[in-house]
Amino acid sequence: MTVSVPSVLYPRIRRTVGGWLDGLTRIGVQGRFYFQTLGYIRDAIVHYRLETLRLIAQMSLGTGALAIVGGTVVIVGFLTLSTGALVAVQGYNQFANTGVEALTGFASAYFNVRLIAPVIAGVGLAATIGAGATAQLGAMRINEEIDALEAMGIRSIAYLASSRVVAGVIVVAPLYCVAVLTAFWAARFGTTFIYGQSTGVYDHYFNTFLNSTDIIWSFFQAVVMALVIMLVHTYYGFTASGGPAGVGEAVGRAVRTSLISSVFVVLFLSLAIYGQSGHFHLAG
Repeated sequence: MTVSVPSVLYPRIRRTVGGWLDGLTRIGVQGRFYFQTLGYIRDAIVHYRLETLRLIAQMSLGTGALAIVGGTVVIVGFLTLSTGALVAVQGYNQFANTGVEALTGFASAYFNVRLIAPVIAGVGLAATIGAGATAQLGAMRINEEIDALEAMGIRSIAYLASSRVVAGVIVVAPLYCVAVLTAFWAARFGTTFIYGQSTGVYDHYFNTFLNSTDIIWSFFQAVVMALVIMLVHTYYGFTASGGPAGVGEAVGRAVRTSLISSVFVVLFLSLAIYGQSGHFHLAG
């Protein structure tokens, strides 16, 4: 029995086109959720103030066992502490090969602000606050608590998603201050205490190349990353299904998507802010 070519090809074409259409549909649904979440931010601030304040305290200092170590602030601080120490190790050794190890302060002021601190803060935010938000919302979804809120007349997106977005953006400000300061301190400690460089030399080059405008733009990058990360995590938690296993899968998908999104945020914002010149002048 011979099989005609169209009967073999057409199902494949239908499956391929159907997969593309399903992907576009998911993107549209996800985009609609993002716009609704952003639109309900005012309602979350006005009508659900207590819930927003509770989430701010929970995200910053943590609850339960996480509160013992100080919550997300301490976790991000340790992450940037290690990266700042790596700047000291790699920067001092690389500059020492060419006899300009005094420029290690320049490396700390330049790389920590423009690249390392924003990326590490985004990773810490996605792995702690974002993953926790996805797990919480996913558990509420599979336990039908979100449906119960809607049955009581509570705007679930404003109460659950928008409030978490607002809390995440507010928390990222002190969180990022801790990240930048620990990165600076670790680089200075490693260079001056371990490698023995003069503190005066290090501080001179560090203060010379530390640009206050770069710090402001760095904070802006952190805020945009926090906004994107919280939107992604609230969506995956809000639409979780399939029981506890589905919640775990939603957390994994959310973390993966938010990490990729945060890296692209840093990339495109860096291109938009610094452009081709980079606003960098090796002088002083």
